[in-house]
Amino acid sequence: MPAVRLRLLAAVTAVPLLIGVLGACGYGSQAKKDDQGRVAPKGAKIDGLEEVKVGYFANTTHATALVGDKKGLFQKELGGTRFSPSIFNAGPAELEALNSGAIDIGWIGPSPAINGWTKSHGKSLKIVAGSASGGVFLVVNPKKIKSLDDLKGKTIATPQLGNTQDVALLHYLRERGYTVDATTGKGDVTVQRTENKVTPIAFKQGSIDAAWVPEPTASKLVADGGRVLLDERKLWKDGEFVITNVIVSQRFLKEHPKVVEAVLRGSVRTNAWIKTHPAEAKKALNDKLAEPGVSGKRLPDAIIDPAFENVDLTDDPLAATLQQEADHAVDAGLLKRPELKGIYDLTLLNRVLKAEGKAPVDDAGLGG
Repeated sequence: MPAVRLRLLAAVTAVPLLIGVLGACGYGSQAKKDDQGRVAPKGAKIDGLEEVKVGYFANTTHATALVGDKKGLFQKELGGTRFSPSIFNAGPAELEALNSGAIDIGWIGPSPAINGWTKSHGKSLKIVAGSASGGVFLVVNPKKIKSLDDLKGKTIATPQLGNTQDVALLHYLRERGYTVDATTGKGDVTVQRTENKVTPIAFKQGSIDAAWVPEPTASKLVADGGRVLLDERKLWKDGEFVITNVIVSQRFLKEHPKVVEAVLRGSVRTNAWIKTHPAEAKKALNDKLAEPGVSGKRLPDAIIDPAFENVDLTDDPLAATLQQEADHAVDAGLLKRPELKGIYDLTLLNRVLKAEGKAPVDDAGLGG
């Protein structure tokens, strides 16, 4: 098995003692489970709060949330306050849930976070941590596309209009001189918005020639005969760009900062645990994906192995790359130039990092 590339991008100082403490405190498989197999709340409720409602996707780019939920790492930090997750297929639906109060905290891509911030005039959410970088690829049908010079006239799928991968593809095509209408997806290259669960079917049927998609969809396409033509990390300085952030509603952050801090501590400790237990973490990830209501199906080794390996976990939100992704959306014609000042509040994250012996992370001047 190849060496696992999952790593913490936030400035990390190894804390071997922490891992021992986590095991001794009943984290992971040692923790008590409820009748549904979930780690049960135990102890005092934080601020007397019954539950914290959390959203995330069934993607390996959301490995922190999936693994931390499965192993009970979030619940352990929350004590008697229940960690209550909901699974989403796309950012807009998760943002709607956040705005309505159906969820309090969410793992989400940068483009939806930017859209949510700008549409609410900076009143709906704050980005409070990073979670993942990388894990996005342009996968092609090698019979139809031999090189990056063969894209003209082809149909390339992205998960959704205006989502993070859609913005990345439109920006890339524009940089290479192709003309594409951002809204319709029509032009020198056809950009076809297709749900990730449908993309492998469309690929097999030949209705798309390629896809710019996150893991594990990229590895599913490769398993079906596709070829990776471009790893998006190669387009970014040091190969780092935010693909998943942690957001929170501003109302909830103001009313329950201790709960948010507990969830962030669970996130940081989950990333540390994954880094030191890659084999067990990969199994936990696949077990979580297999649960009813998540994806309901385990991924075969040929898919889960690369999908797990290709995602770089990070506590750092890589704030400078968020501004670049916003600029890409503007260039593509999907967004008017946004004012992102204030979108970050990394106060609680940096408090957690300091307590864990790690260096603070920076908001690139976009805090408020």
